[in-house]
Amino acid sequence: MERNIESILSELGIDYHFYGDTKKKETFRNVTTIQQGKEEDLCYCSFDGEEAISIISKSNAGIILCKTSLKEFIDNYYLGQKSDEQLQQHSKQQLIFVDNPRAAFIKIINKIYYNKDKKSVGISPTAIISESATIGSNCYIGNNAIIGEDCKIGNNTVVSDRAVIIKKCVIGNNCIIEPGVTIGADGFAYERDCETLELERFPHIGGVTIGDNVEICANSSIARGSLSDTVIGDGTKLDALVHVAHNVVIGRNCELTAGTIIGGSTTIGDTCWTGLNSTLKNKIKIGNKVIVGAGALVIYDVSDEDIVAGVPAKSIKHKVTSDKVFLMAGQNAPSSAASDHSHLKSQTE
Repeated sequence: MERNIESILSELGIDYHFYGDTKKKETFRNVTTIQQGKEEDLCYCSFDGEEAISIISKSNAGIILCKTSLKEFIDNYYLGQKSDEQLQQHSKQQLIFVDNPRAAFIKIINKIYYNKDKKSVGISPTAIISESATIGSNCYIGNNAIIGEDCKIGNNTVVSDRAVIIKKCVIGNNCIIEPGVTIGADGFAYERDCETLELERFPHIGGVTIGDNVEICANSSIARGSLSDTVIGDGTKLDALVHVAHNVVIGRNCELTAGTIIGGSTTIGDTCWTGLNSTLKNKIKIGNKVIVGAGALVIYDVSDEDIVAGVPAKSIKHKVTSDKVFLMAGQNAPSSAASDHSHLKSQTE
């Protein structure tokens, strides 16, 4: 099926500018990587400068979304080419400049393949739902999913196969809970008897509150609070195998990548990013727009807009020279970082 790129960008409200001849190809059939792209494909390039030019010039993709800042580089590059083969290759490509090619590409894929109006709706006959639970409109509850006592599921939310939502959990609208996720189990908290040395379980009578547009990937676990609720804010995304302990409060629009472990009663601000297999100790406070490096062990509070890495984690913000890293948590990169893209590659490519 052919799709018109100009129509889609306009529908999505994305500002764009065609490069050169606007009569070039404006339709595509598939989306793919810039390395694998063919004439009927749409792809994107999020790199800058000469690196971007090198990648684009080697691609066979018909339509490529590029950064607006590349226009001057593109002009200079193709004006300087004398090879008929290179000029012929350029004539087959339609370059489209947008502010953020990757973001635009993601929105296009979501519009084409994940249209919310076409998602599955209904409750599997093998799902187990407590009589005291409430399910919103246009939800999907998958095979062998369990919705326990006093749970509330918002509108347009997906609870996938074998997900277990145990007790006193509130999940907002437009959420995605992937297979194997467990939400609302007891947290890990014990008190040792001084004489017998036996462990007495601390009772967990709190719940879990999850905001709107939250996504929790496969086999993650979120413990319910001991006395107060465990909270995950609007728009936050959890990768697979993430563990959130009891009484943790996570802000809005955070990204927790696979293997992240958050100890009990820790607070995380808005728009934070945690790297693969990072660990955040219990009872610490993480500010807004913080980046935690892969494998880091965070044992102290972290201030707003810091970047920490290592074991134990320490600030490395003064060493970072790539603006792409800063963008992972929505930080504004200092001028020294914006001028040098060679030191670190974006971990979100």
